[in-house]
Amino acid sequence: MLIADQVGERLREERERLRLTQTEFGALLRVSRGTQKNYELGANSLDLRYVAALEENGVDAGFVLTGRRSTPLGQLITAGEEELINQYRSIPDDDQKAIRRFLRAMADDAAKG
Repeated sequence: MLIADQVGERLREERERLRLTQTEFGALLRVSRGTQKNYELGANSLDLRYVAALEENGVDAGFVLTGRRSTPLGQLITAGEEELINQYRSIPDDDQKAIRRFLRAMADDAAKG
C-alpha cells in the first residue's frame, strides 16, 4: 500500500467521522468533489492550503498525514455529544444562553457535592 493511499483512507475516515459527503467536505475545504475524491483515492497529493483548511475546519490533519491522532480517541467527542452540539447550534441565541445558564448551575451543584 502506498503512503498516499493511507493518507487518502485516513482522510475519508475523518470525513465520515464528520458525517459529510465528498461534495460537502470538498465545499468546506474549497475544493471540488472530484478533487476530494482524488485525495481520498490517493491519486493526488494534498495541497498545503488544503491541509491548513483541514485544521481550520475541525479535521485532525496530523492523523490524516501521519496516522497518529493529535487528540487521543478517548478524548474525541462521542456521537451523542456531537448530536447535542448540532442540536445546540440549531436553536436561537437566547435559547443557547438559557442552556448555558442551566449547565453552569448544574456544574455548580455537582461541584458542591
